[in-house]
Amino acid sequence: MSTPETPEEPRSADDGTPAEGAQVSEAEAELAAQRLERERIERRKAERQGPIEAGAKLSGTAADLLAAVRAVESGEKPPATVFEEARPAPRRPAPEPVRRAPVVPEGPAAPAEGTVGEVREVLTRGGAPAALAAPAAAALGEDAADLLREDPWQLLRVPGVRPEQADGFARALLGGEAGPDDERRGRALTVWLLEQAAAAGHTVLETAALTEALGRQGVLGPEDAVRNAIAEGDVLVFQDAVGEAVGEDEEQRVRVLVGLERCALAEESLADGLARLINSAPKQDGAAEEWERAASAAEGSAADLIRAASGHGLVLHTGGEAALAEPAALLNAAHGMGLRAWAATHSPVGRERFASRVDGPAVATVAGLLSGAEGPGRDPEGALAVDLLVVLDAPQLDVETAALLSESLPDGARLVLSGDPAVLWSVGPGRVFADLLAARACPQIASRRPDPGPLGELVSGIGVGELLQVEAPEKEVVIVPVRDAGEAVHRTVQLVADSVPRALGVPAEETQVITPGHGGAVGTRVLNAALKERLNPGPGRFAGFDPGDRVAWSPAPGRTLPGRVVGADGQGLRLDCAGETVVVPRDRVEQTVRHGWALTAHQAVGARWPAAVVVLPGDAVPALSRPWIYTAFSRADRHLSVVHGVDQALQRAVAEIPAKPRTTRLPVLLAPQLPGAAE
Repeated sequence: MSTPETPEEPRSADDGTPAEGAQVSEAEAELAAQRLERERIERRKAERQGPIEAGAKLSGTAADLLAAVRAVESGEKPPATVFEEARPAPRRPAPEPVRRAPVVPEGPAAPAEGTVGEVREVLTRGGAPAALAAPAAAALGEDAADLLREDPWQLLRVPGVRPEQADGFARALLGGEAGPDDERRGRALTVWLLEQAAAAGHTVLETAALTEALGRQGVLGPEDAVRNAIAEGDVLVFQDAVGEAVGEDEEQRVRVLVGLERCALAEESLADGLARLINSAPKQDGAAEEWERAASAAEGSAADLIRAASGHGLVLHTGGEAALAEPAALLNAAHGMGLRAWAATHSPVGRERFASRVDGPAVATVAGLLSGAEGPGRDPEGALAVDLLVVLDAPQLDVETAALLSESLPDGARLVLSGDPAVLWSVGPGRVFADLLAARACPQIASRRPDPGPLGELVSGIGVGELLQVEAPEKEVVIVPVRDAGEAVHRTVQLVADSVPRALGVPAEETQVITPGHGGAVGTRVLNAALKERLNPGPGRFAGFDPGDRVAWSPAPGRTLPGRVVGADGQGLRLDCAGETVVVPRDRVEQTVRHGWALTAHQAVGARWPAAVVVLPGDAVPALSRPWIYTAFSRADRHLSVVHGVDQALQRAVAEIPAKPRTTRLPVLLAPQLPGAAE
C-alpha cells in the first residue's frame, strides 16, 4: 500500500493548558442526570429493610465476611451496611425534571469558605498541598476538617490522591500512631481500591482479588480490613450462586463479592428495570397488521428488527456503521404508526450523524434525554414520554446510566439497545450490552449489512481476530512504518497537515488523530502540541488556547465532546460545539479541556471522521488489544493511515488479546426474574 508524501518536519511546541469544547445542553443534562441518580439511590436505600437470608455454607474469608453480614442482621451494626437480593421493588415515578436553558455548568456547588479554610489549615499541618482544600471540602462535606483530623486516610476520597500521599499526610498528623496496620488505613484503602476498580469497569470485586490488592498496598491484615469496611458500612457484601449443585448432597458454590453502594444499587435497579421490560407485553399502540406492513416494506435484518420490536419490550441489535440504517428504519416505521419514538446517542456528533437518517426531530443525547434538556420530556407520572426508545452505541452504557434509562421508561414501552459489540466497553462501571448479549434474555437481531469497502473489510477481520491485507486502490488504507517516537510524531503531523489533504482531498480539520494514551513520547499531549504548532500556531493567550484551536471537553469523567475555540473574554473561553456557541468559565478550562487534534480511542468512540490517523508507537504495545484496535481503525469513514511502530505486536493483539474481563452482577441479578426462572 502506498504512503502519502512527506512535507517538511513540524516544529516542536509545548502543549498549552487544556481548553474547553462541548455542547452546553449536554453539560446541564449531565448534572441533572447525576442529581436524579442521587435521589434515586436515596429512595432505594430507604426501601431496603428486609433481613438477609442465610446462604450456602462458607469457609475461610468468605465465612468471615458472611459473619459480618449476619452481625448486621442481629443489630450489632447498622443495617444499611449491606443488602441482599430481594423481589423487585414497586416502580416509583421519577420526579419530572425542569427544562432549563442551555448553560455551561459551574461545576459542583462550592463548599463554604469557612469549611475550605479549616480544611486548608489541616492540610497545611499535614504537609499536603493547600490546593486540595476545596476538593477535600467538596468530597467530605462540612465536617471535612474534623474527619481528616480523626482519620487522615479519608484524604483518599479526594479524586487524584494516591495511597502513598495519604500515608505521608497521616504520618505528619499522627506521628508514630500512623502505621500500615492502622484499621482506618485498611478501611480507606478498601474503598479506594473499589473506586479504582469501578473506574476500570468492575461493579464489584471478588474478595480474593480485593484482599490481594490490599496486601500489595502493605495492609497487614487485608481480610480484617475488608470486614471492618463492611461493618462500618463503607462497602457492601454479596454472595452469588455459581453454577448448579451436582446432586442432592452437594452444596451450591457461591462467590463472595464486595462493592461500592452506588454501583451495587445501580446494577440491581438496572436488573429490575430490564426484567420489567422483558416480562411486560408492549402497549397495544398499533395493530399487528401495521407492524407487519412496516416489516414487509423493509429489507433484510431491518425487517427482522421491526418484527422483534413489535412484540417485545427489550430487543438487542448488533452491527457496525452501515447497520445504523436498521434502527433508523424502525424509528421511521414507528413514526408512520403515530408512535412517540426517539433515539438517543452518547454525543452531539453521533446525534447529528444519525439525525440525517430519521424523519423529524427524534434524536437526542442520552444525558439530554434523561435531564429533560432534550427529547420529548416526561409524562405526568415522571416517565419519559416515549413508546419506543432506541439507544445507539449501546456498549458505552455504564450501569448507572443504563439504570436511569430503564427506570425512566413507562410501562408498555419498548427499548432497543443497538451497537457494535466489538468496540471498547463503557468507561464507567459495568458491561451492560455484553452481559445482556451473553444472557440471551430477549430477542437479538444481528445485522446482515456489513460496512463496505476496504475499510469495512479490514475492520470486519479485526472483529473476528484477523488482521487482513486488504486491497485499497483509492488509498483507503495506508501503512506508514516508523522507527522511533520522534519519527512517529513527524509523520503524524505530515499526514494530517499535508499528505492526506493533498492526496485525498480531506482537510486537516476533518482528520482525527488517535493514539493509545495522553502521556509518553507520542501521547495526545505531545501530538497536540506538534499539531497546534503546525496547524494553528499562536501564543496561547487564554490558558494555552487561541481562536481556531480544536479542543475536546469532558463534561463528566469518560465523556468527551469536540469543539473549536471561537475566542475569549472576561467570562471565559468561547467555543463552537456542534453548532452552538458556549462559554467555558476561566476556572473550568484547565480541569475539563484539552486540545483535540489527537484523542485516545476511548475519547473517540461513538464518533467518526472522514479520515483518521492511528498512531502506534513502540511504547504502545501494552495498551493494545483487539477492541482498542477495532475501535481506533473503525473511526474512519473514507481513509485510514496507520503510523506503525509496533512490529508484530499489532497482529498479536488482534489475534490474541480480547477485552479485559470485568466483574459484574447483572446476569446473576437478572436471571431469577426472567420467564421460566422458577421452573
